[in-house]
Amino acid sequence: MPAHEKDATFIWNELVTRDSAKAAAFFAELIGWTAETMDMPTGAYTMFKKDGVPAAGMLDMRQHDIPDAVPPHWMAYIQVPDVDASAARVADLGGTVVVPPMDIPTVGRFCVITDPTGAHVSLITMAETC
Repeated sequence: MPAHEKDATFIWNELVTRDSAKAAAFFAELIGWTAETMDMPTGAYTMFKKDGVPAAGMLDMRQHDIPDAVPPHWMAYIQVPDVDASAARVADLGGTVVVPPMDIPTVGRFCVITDPTGAHVSLITMAETC
């Protein structure tokens, strides 16, 4: 399916935690996910898989310079055609850009926003190679 056909849909979920080993063991036992960790320029990233198929991601807050005030959480990603254009509209619509648009090498470009109610979500434009 071409990337544009996924626009405006949730396409990824990511666990952000301070204890990735404990979380990986929990989800392995609970729902049968396996965890494959890879090194990235910004720190390790874990891919949860079910039957060899990517199911979700996980990053350890201790390796990614995330402030202690941020609690562990699940982050959902909504695909948009142009993350920079979407981020530019957020404030006009009553939301807040929490993390400005930035690149994830070989994956795409994302930002984190809050809607007018304070709920967090990420917007992402996938790289053409994905």
